[in-house]
Amino acid sequence: MKFLDEAKIYVRSGNGGAGCLSFRREKFIEFGGPDGGDGGRGGDVIVEAGDGLNTLIDYRYQQHFKAGTGHHGQGRHKTGGAGADVVLRVPPGTQILDEDKETVLHDLTKVGDRVVLAKGGDGGFGNMHYKSSTNRAPRRADPGWPGEEKTVWLRLKLIADAGIVGLPNAGKSTFLAATSRARPKIADYPFTTLNPQLGVVLVDGTEFVLADIPGLIEGAHEGAGLGTRFLGHVERCGALLHLVDGTQEDVAAAYRTVRRELKQYGHGLAEKPEVVVLNKIDALSEDEIKARREKLRHAARKPVLAMSAASGKGVTEALRALVKPILERRAKAGEKAAPRQAWSPT
Repeated sequence: MKFLDEAKIYVRSGNGGAGCLSFRREKFIEFGGPDGGDGGRGGDVIVEAGDGLNTLIDYRYQQHFKAGTGHHGQGRHKTGGAGADVVLRVPPGTQILDEDKETVLHDLTKVGDRVVLAKGGDGGFGNMHYKSSTNRAPRRADPGWPGEEKTVWLRLKLIADAGIVGLPNAGKSTFLAATSRARPKIADYPFTTLNPQLGVVLVDGTEFVLADIPGLIEGAHEGAGLGTRFLGHVERCGALLHLVDGTQEDVAAAYRTVRRELKQYGHGLAEKPEVVVLNKIDALSEDEIKARREKLRHAARKPVLAMSAASGKGVTEALRALVKPILERRAKAGEKAAPRQAWSPT
């Protein structure tokens, strides 16, 4: 399954059915009168957050959705049937944006959230509706009301307990593969990960969902390197694991670059709980580890852990530090840590 976090779709609700102009005419029955029924209501276009979905790939191959038209009314007081609704299932965390791609119309954050995106048109009245004491034989029947049509954007922001951030080639995918069953692409060059990846991590009996966010670069908050799309996924994460490549010369500058992008992007990213880890210590000597860890601690102004995702050294300690803010967040929200299934797009 390929990963897609953005799609443009066109939706149109159904038109209402027309009312019927009819009179009852039967042998031996006088004063039959009007008996034209009303038209049926047009179908709605509904968007629903469904369980088991993690991508918008279904909307890459089909972008037009139209609900059913209401049936026309008939004689003998028969009301037309309603048009069929169209239900679009999307992953939890999907936002519906206006065509300008800026105005958020709806935000479906949890499974079961449901919104009527385009309301079907009402059916027209038949002539039976207009019968009165002064108008015994109305010859008026209305057409159905037209449905709504609009073009919108669907934007997915992954919902995870924690997200891994850092510059390209900081070892994020290696860490995710080492701690979960996710199998992201791993290589020794930058920008290996082009799409966010999800994995379920278990540490000390606690399960949580960890998201590998593709590497951020300077100017990401302005869209450099598709940065705004990647940063959007971090919005939903409860905590951040900030990995810094220990093999580069200036680890403090690498840390500040990512923090600057998080702060300038806004949406509360800079205020999220953060665990800072110096990665790839298997390629460093003890003196280099000590010096770069101290330099990173001064830049971050918080304790810095050291680990090697490739060899597994220090990984458990990093996970234990990360699970603390996750449990605190769950306790505040009154959530119960329920087991979740791992998933990774291929």
